[in-house]
Amino acid sequence: MIRRLAVIALVATLGAPPVLADEFGDGLAAIQNEWAAANYQSADETRSAAFAALVEHAAAFRERYPSRAEALAWEGIVLSTYAGEVSAMSAMKYAKAARAALEKAEKADATALAGGIYASLGALYSKVPGGIIGFGDDELAAQYFTKALAVDANNLDNNFFYGEFLIDQGDYARARTVLEHALAAPTVADRPVFDAGRRAEIRELLAVAERKLAS
Repeated sequence: MIRRLAVIALVATLGAPPVLADEFGDGLAAIQNEWAAANYQSADETRSAAFAALVEHAAAFRERYPSRAEALAWEGIVLSTYAGEVSAMSAMKYAKAARAALEKAEKADATALAGGIYASLGALYSKVPGGIIGFGDDELAAQYFTKALAVDANNLDNNFFYGEFLIDQGDYARARTVLEHALAAPTVADRPVFDAGRRAEIRELLAVAERKLAS
């Protein structure tokens, strides 16, 4: 699906001009939808295998479009997710590979994906251990979240990741505001599995914030 050759799609109406299929857009959508299915619909026993296959798909897609920020970014997103599925000994290898891919995407077009490159880097720096173990850095993470929101302050993911970060930092009041703003974001109609799954995660984080504020 991702490796298919570009084709000219002819519409059925006689005499209508040919339409060039959007191979890049279709390939990107395939990666995004496969990620959503693996992340939100896979059973526990198949989740790791689903992401392992997606790592290969994302790498093949990036190889076809090495200068496109979106392809680089989604390889980074897939790798960072897969880092959470493997053993502790292997996780850092994938986390570093994810950072490298996202940094390349940042250099190619930092504003691509509505600030999602910045948000993904922020999430990575906030979740990876720091010190001698890894490269985690909460201050750098906060800077990336600020950049993401500067690109698109109303984006579902930008607000989700920032709200999650604020929960981890213990800033529950601010997290509640950010997460409520996330839920008010427009529905991602062309990615329904992702939209439903992400909003469910946001509601779970909001419940955490509410409990902490009530205690």
